[in-house]
Amino acid sequence: MRTARTALNILALACISLLACACAPSLSLFGGGAAPLKEQTLSGSGDGKILLINVDGLISERGRESFLRTRPSVVEDVAAQLKLARKDKDIKAVLLKVDSPGGTTTASDIVYHELARYKEQTGVKLVTVMMGLAASGGYYVALPSDAIVAHPTTVTGSVGVIFLQPRLAGLLDKIGVGVDVSKSGAQKDMGSPFREQTPEEKKLTEAMVKAQAARFIELVQKHRRLEPAALTIVSTARVFTAQEAKDLGLIDAVGYMEDAAAKAAELAGLPKNAQVVTYRRRAGADATWYQAGAEAGDLQPSLVHIGLENLLPPAAGFYSVWTPGLGQ
Repeated sequence: MRTARTALNILALACISLLACACAPSLSLFGGGAAPLKEQTLSGSGDGKILLINVDGLISERGRESFLRTRPSVVEDVAAQLKLARKDKDIKAVLLKVDSPGGTTTASDIVYHELARYKEQTGVKLVTVMMGLAASGGYYVALPSDAIVAHPTTVTGSVGVIFLQPRLAGLLDKIGVGVDVSKSGAQKDMGSPFREQTPEEKKLTEAMVKAQAARFIELVQKHRRLEPAALTIVSTARVFTAQEAKDLGLIDAVGYMEDAAAKAAELAGLPKNAQVVTYRRRAGADATWYQAGAEAGDLQPSLVHIGLENLLPPAAGFYSVWTPGLGQ
């Protein structure tokens, strides 16, 4: 009898849960899955559209992981939005809003490539507006732009590549733990965190960094055509204020979001009141162009998300990133 009563209670609770889900916004302990992208108008009502795409945080081809939840990577988000934009012939300009310290060299290059290819295939104008930080890979992705506008307080530049490699050898020695390795070649475990680099391995790593950085510099020169003196300064991989970047030729203007939107409308031959739209997985209430990317309107918060991923060191690899910006 008790078993039957328990079963009935469970069934009743299940029915109540189903009714609640049907009648109210859903709330998930682990966060929601990826919903399809939908257009949301941010401003304007005139003919033609300017599509706002956000590049926020570390640029990576891997999903942005949190505790028991994964969101699409920056690469996935940008590629998905450009794919959707190809279907809308009313989109005449893209406004790329960047707030990023950069990311992996490959992810930054993929976003650059996707934007350049979209421009070439559609003839759509591209304008980048830089927020607080658009350094290294955050600058790299802006290179295909017809115009680059930086906020007056933007930090940008850091045109270079860095190889980050966690080191555990000293810690393991202290606690009496080691790793046995059998390898087919002398450099097979090159970059291992469990031992120190050899002088030869250090030279090989530095050569790869220089090769990756050379491509970055070549692309900067291809798109920005800097004066020799400016290129020498930029090649030091230091960061610059917005005005310094303008003086060097890295950007075209210093201004605000409305200035960048006006420039996009001008280049695309659109009226000043052209619509500025964005793609969101869930429409945000009272949306503005200052909200973050496609997940900004997510109504399914992860109640157990505590942001542990921001406390972990980055994986070993080549990065077009300004390392102080990793603490964002």
